[in-house]
Amino acid sequence: MPRLSYTPGEFVLRVGRSKTGLGLYAESEIPKGACIIEYTGVELTKEEEEKSNSKYLFEIHSRKTIDGAPRSNTARYINHSCRPNCEPNIYKGRVYIHARRRIKPGEELNYDYGKNYYNQFLKGICACPKCKPEKNRLRAAAARLVSKKVSAKKTKRRRS
Repeated sequence: MPRLSYTPGEFVLRVGRSKTGLGLYAESEIPKGACIIEYTGVELTKEEEEKSNSKYLFEIHSRKTIDGAPRSNTARYINHSCRPNCEPNIYKGRVYIHARRRIKPGEELNYDYGKNYYNQFLKGICACPKCKPEKNRLRAAAARLVSKKVSAKKTKRRRS
């Protein structure tokens, strides 16, 4: 595998509406392996991190975390996906987002936030395209179950 570059490219990106709020979209084609953007923000110590209520925390290592809440950090708009097209890489205490595959113009950028964030903040509910068919299947099964209960109650009333 070729060595990764840690200099963000001159890609045109835009913040726009997504299914989960705001998202970051590619407006130009991004090749596989390209460094897209750096995740920036205020560095926090472990104590500051524990007191913080921010949802934009990115842990570098056990003693250093970046709070990406400032709006100047465009990378904060990259949403979670279980089947991501990007991945974060930590290099010299900084976070860079790289393309895992070729990204087409108009495509939303996303990476896997990890199990801790998924369980703590997303509460096990994922709205990414990979999970949506599963979510729809579960909803349909629940609707069928409710429908069966309703028809069973109607049948009991008729017999009474």
